[in-house]
Amino acid sequence: MDIKKSLYDNLESFFGFKSFKGDQEAIIKSILEKRDTFVIMPTGGGKSICYQLPAIMSEGTAIVVSPLIALMKNQVDQLRGYGGKDSIAHFLNSSLNKSEINKVKEDIRSGETKLLYVAPESLAKEENISFFKNVKISFVAVDEAHCISEWGHDFRPEYRRIRDVINELGDDIPIIALTATATPKVQSDIRKNLRMNNATVFKSSFNRENLFYEVRAKKDVEREIVRFIRNNAEKSGIIYCLSRKKVEEIAEILNLNGIKALPYHAGLEAKVRADTQDKFLMEEVHVIVATIAFGMGIDKPDVRFVIHHDIPKSLEGYYQETGRSGRDGGEGHCLAFYSEKDIDKLLKFMKDKPVSEKEIGTQILNEVIDYSESAVCRRKQILHYFGEYFDAKDCHNMCDNCRAEKEYFDAKEGLLSVLKFIREEGNRFDTEYMLDILMGEITQGNTAYKHDKHPLFGQGKNENISYWKALIRQAELYGFLEKNIDQYGLLVLTQKGDDFISSPKEMKFILNRELEGPTDPDKEDLKHTNEALDKNLLKMLKDLRKKVSKQKSLPPFVIFQDFSLQEMCTHYPITIEELTKIHGVGRGKAMRFGKPFINLIKEYVEENDIDRPDDFVIKSASGRSALKIYIIQNIDRKISLEDIADSKGLTYNEVLDEVESIVNSGTRLNLNYFVDEMVDQDYQDEVYDYFSAATTDSIETALDELGEDDYSYEDIQLMRIKFISEFGN
Repeated sequence: MDIKKSLYDNLESFFGFKSFKGDQEAIIKSILEKRDTFVIMPTGGGKSICYQLPAIMSEGTAIVVSPLIALMKNQVDQLRGYGGKDSIAHFLNSSLNKSEINKVKEDIRSGETKLLYVAPESLAKEENISFFKNVKISFVAVDEAHCISEWGHDFRPEYRRIRDVINELGDDIPIIALTATATPKVQSDIRKNLRMNNATVFKSSFNRENLFYEVRAKKDVEREIVRFIRNNAEKSGIIYCLSRKKVEEIAEILNLNGIKALPYHAGLEAKVRADTQDKFLMEEVHVIVATIAFGMGIDKPDVRFVIHHDIPKSLEGYYQETGRSGRDGGEGHCLAFYSEKDIDKLLKFMKDKPVSEKEIGTQILNEVIDYSESAVCRRKQILHYFGEYFDAKDCHNMCDNCRAEKEYFDAKEGLLSVLKFIREEGNRFDTEYMLDILMGEITQGNTAYKHDKHPLFGQGKNENISYWKALIRQAELYGFLEKNIDQYGLLVLTQKGDDFISSPKEMKFILNRELEGPTDPDKEDLKHTNEALDKNLLKMLKDLRKKVSKQKSLPPFVIFQDFSLQEMCTHYPITIEELTKIHGVGRGKAMRFGKPFINLIKEYVEENDIDRPDDFVIKSASGRSALKIYIIQNIDRKISLEDIADSKGLTYNEVLDEVESIVNSGTRLNLNYFVDEMVDQDYQDEVYDYFSAATTDSIETALDELGEDDYSYEDIQLMRIKFISEFGN
């Protein structure tokens, strides 16, 4: 048989392509020649055809081990859609009933089924092993092979058993392992676990030239996302969130703002998830808001943007998810929002895990932090993570860091100090340890090693920690240091680093820059920030508030809080509906106090010929969140706030903040039952008298006036909530 002719004939007649991409042809030949084959190819590089075509050309059935039901279904539908019989490809998983399973097995026995997709759990079932032993298996393809490694971003313990199961099926069954994201460490794990050290390896470049990478500070993120999508109207995109709750919230906000979007997460029924995928593929919706469960098997080539509402747990996960953008070679914008609060949250998720798992997870997360905070070319950092050298000049301004103005610093002396310390101390310490030494932070570790007495201890204090983070990060990126992955990220001096110590030369590194982002309307200290604030209007609104407060015999802060007035001065709401979109203004408050304020703003806008910002019409989720509804219902039932907190796994302070947010937006709550339990009646009267005469709602000021010995911060906050609820709503 002329393999080359058969290859091209099948490629064109079945898949409709006239030529192969990259290493596809060589990979397929390797499989047809029954050789173990390891394929590392980025998303969009055409991995699936590498095992689909040889499966069609081989005698028997190829087993494809795949981690997600959604991925299996999508691939099977595609293969059938190319024009083959329905029996050409099947999947075998928990979604099938007994008669459907029998049909699959019948088609395999008859030789009609060329590809069978199975989850690793299904592969290992005794009844399936018995069945596979009695049919012809052409080869086994392990897709998403990074799931084998604890260092991979989607570690699946059941992937560890695949090799043992294959050995049970018969001798000399070739294996093809495929992954779109694998660091050198993960690649080593895959080969070791599948016992394919003699495999032919095909590694494509991880560089996706058409993708633009950007990281922004996570401030006013919903508004930023809506604005971004509006600027990319009619384009397909995916937004990734870490929690199902956030997925639902963002999808709702997008739809409220006229953007067709659907949520996707594992908590939805299988049929709903399948329908959602179909609507996205058929462009009935333009945006999917999802947890990482979405996208593994979605072959939509024209996704134009991928947004990470929350920073992901690993650079591998980030790379794979961003890789779903621009698979057709067209534009792909990859935007991630970064905040230290999100990092704290991810670290908390790991606190109860076993020590080794926690250390691995922390090290992987540190790479994400370095990537987000560094001002170095983002593409260079991603490719370095995957063991690939990249010159930032070749980025061609396709990341925010390369487009931004750079501030350089002289790194020679600092680099020399760091490299010498690492050489003297025998490559035994990681970045965090190094930063503690430089900044003079005493820890149990550095006192045990007597490094608190080392000449370098505290010598870096004249620079801030960001300087040293940038220096150590770039020392890695430029090859002076390496991280020993097996030893949890210990810094190791390279030959290049050793040469630098022997012969130091001038070295310029890039200083980390402040991430850009809009001002945050959620903060009460807005008066210190927004340059765009209309100060004339703010004075007029404050005068009006004073007047209304006298008429109503209420303190000014009960009418509208300062941060609400400040937001009115940047967005100029002129209807009650628009006023409800201002932070801290719910419908009740808008209806009760809003009319004179919107009349004043309307007149001011007309007199001064002001162009109101278009993006003000961005709406927040109109219905209260599920948590707020839950709190309101339970307060109506007179459940204590502490019990509400326990039932939702929250702290008392977190629930108190939620209750305050509900009340500040204009909803009246009857909290007497709980306040009476928590605060003595005499103290209640005293606090009421205080707030009735106060010009500010500051709790700190109230504590100064009333005395910290008699009241706690929470007592004052609770009384302030009751006061605003009863008098303001």
